[in-house]
Amino acid sequence: MSAEDDIEDSAAPLIEHLAELRTRILYSLAAFIVAMVACYTVWNPIFNFLTHPICGALADRGQECGLYLIKLQEGFFVAVTISFMGGFALSFPVIAYQMWRFVAPGLYKTEKNAFLPFLIASPVMFFLGAAFAYYVILPLAFQFFLGFQQGNFTPEGKAANDMAAIGFQGSVQEYLSLTVKFVMAFGICFQLPVLLSLMGKAGLVSAAGLASVRKYAVVAILIVAAIATPPDVISQVILFVVVYGLYEVSIFLVRRIERNREARMRADGTWVDEDEEDDGDDETRSS
Repeated sequence: MSAEDDIEDSAAPLIEHLAELRTRILYSLAAFIVAMVACYTVWNPIFNFLTHPICGALADRGQECGLYLIKLQEGFFVAVTISFMGGFALSFPVIAYQMWRFVAPGLYKTEKNAFLPFLIASPVMFFLGAAFAYYVILPLAFQFFLGFQQGNFTPEGKAANDMAAIGFQGSVQEYLSLTVKFVMAFGICFQLPVLLSLMGKAGLVSAAGLASVRKYAVVAILIVAAIATPPDVISQVILFVVVYGLYEVSIFLVRRIERNREARMRADGTWVDEDEEDDGDDETRSS
C-alpha cells in the first residue's frame, strides 16, 4: 500500500468526524435559537424576577422600587441580553447532550463512567452558586450600596432639608449588568470542586498537593472575594468562607478518588507502594 493510499484512508474518518461535528453544532445552534426566541417573549417577567433583590432592599428603606431607561434603545438591549442568557441556560442541556454524543464514541467505557458525573455536576454547582448570589449576596450588596443615600426629595424635586440629597435612580441596563456579574462570578466559583475533582481523576492534582498549598489558596480566595464582591466586609467574608469550604470539600473528594483508585489497582495487582519502589531503587543503586 502506498503513502497516498494511507493518506486517503485517514482522510475519510476525518471527514466523517467533521460532518458529525457540523451536525452536532447545527442541533445545538437550533436549540439555542429556539430557546432564545422563547425567552425573548417572556423577557419582562424574567427581568421582574431579577429585580426582587433591589426591590426588597428599597422596601426595607421605605422607598419605591423603580429603574429607569437612561437611553432610548436601552430597553431593547436589556431584552436581547436577557433572551441571550436565558436562551443559553435553557438550551444548555441540549448543547451538553450534543457535545456528549460527539465525544462519547471516542471514549472507553471506564472513561465515560468517569466523565459523565462531572458533566452533570457542573451545571448543578453553577445553579447553586447563582442561587447563593441571588438570595444571599445580592440583598447584602444592595443594602450596602443604598446606604450611601442621604436626605429626601420632595415631589417638586427640591431637597427636603439643607443637605444635598442623594437618591437612587437606577439604570435598567446597569442593574442587569451588575446582577449578571454577581451571578456569573459565584456560579464560576462554585465550579471549584468539579474542576479539582476532575483534575484529581486525571492525576493532575493530589489531595496531599492541594493540602500543602492551602495557605496560598487562602490568599487567592481572599483576592477573588475582594474582586467579585462589593467593598463591604460581610459579603467578602461570606464568599471567602463558602469558597474556602468548597476548597476543603475538593480535597476530600480528591482523596476519596485516590483511595478508590488505589483499591481498584490493588485488586488488579497493579498497585506499587512508593516505599517499596524507593527501597527497590536503593537496592539497585547499592548493587
